[in-house]
Amino acid sequence: MATDHHVAQPWPAAPQGQAVKAMKPRVSLRDRVYKALVWGAMIFFLLNIVLLIATVAVNSIATRWFGTLLPQGFTLHWYAQAWSDFQLAAVLWVTVEVVGAVVLLSILLGVPAAYALARVQFRGKRLAMLVFLLPLMVPPVTYGIPMATVMYKIGLAGTLSGVILANLVPALPFVILVMTPFIEQIDPNLESAARIFGANTFRYFRYVLLPLLVPGMLAAGLLVLVRTIGMFELTFFTAGPATQTLVVALYYAVFSTGVRAPQSIDAMAMIYMAITLIWVLIALQFVSPTQIVSRVKEQRR
Repeated sequence: MATDHHVAQPWPAAPQGQAVKAMKPRVSLRDRVYKALVWGAMIFFLLNIVLLIATVAVNSIATRWFGTLLPQGFTLHWYAQAWSDFQLAAVLWVTVEVVGAVVLLSILLGVPAAYALARVQFRGKRLAMLVFLLPLMVPPVTYGIPMATVMYKIGLAGTLSGVILANLVPALPFVILVMTPFIEQIDPNLESAARIFGANTFRYFRYVLLPLLVPGMLAAGLLVLVRTIGMFELTFFTAGPATQTLVVALYYAVFSTGVRAPQSIDAMAMIYMAITLIWVLIALQFVSPTQIVSRVKEQRR
């Protein structure tokens, strides 16, 4: 007896293009408008910054620029004049001395403090961390004026040591903030293993701990360097005529009395921006802007 076998036919597959369209969520008109406004605001902000920098850059090499779209000519004379008028050689040397001393001292003092905070558990550890990080959370003007007043009373204001000490106040907590989560990622069992193999404290630090700390120390040092170059308030409060860094000298060049060519001031501003930008680009090669936040989140997990 013959029987009919009915095979179930599958539903016809939708075309691939229709399936992709069905999977994509529909974007509402409000979301599109919001996205367009955000991108428009960002482009408008960046365009203003670029045009402002371009105006200063062009004016620093312009012979004469008044009422025209482009200058009448271009020259590097204003850079030479700024170098001589504002004594940039001496200013740059003071800047190198201040920045170098602040970076070195903040690393030498901040790394041991960060190691203690990362390894030692003691009562009041959170309070100690809060005290260390207080100069980063409080505006520099808040504690800069009282600190400068004390320095003037004891004779430190106006000296190179006073400027270094003032810039060390926010730089040291910054190193501690960077290095503490970095040290917490190092396995503490490495010290026990080194002790088992007969390594003393110096050998453990020299051959085991120091190579692991070098990347973090390099990143912290570069970030402190960039921060110190741009630190205006504390340097302005404590610097004297012979201890001005580049950012303070630029401020005095803009607001000091007397007739000064705006092109030479713009040339000085371009020199300051170029130096800062170079060190920022170097620092970004060694540390990510979100590195500190990601490390702190990983430690909390």
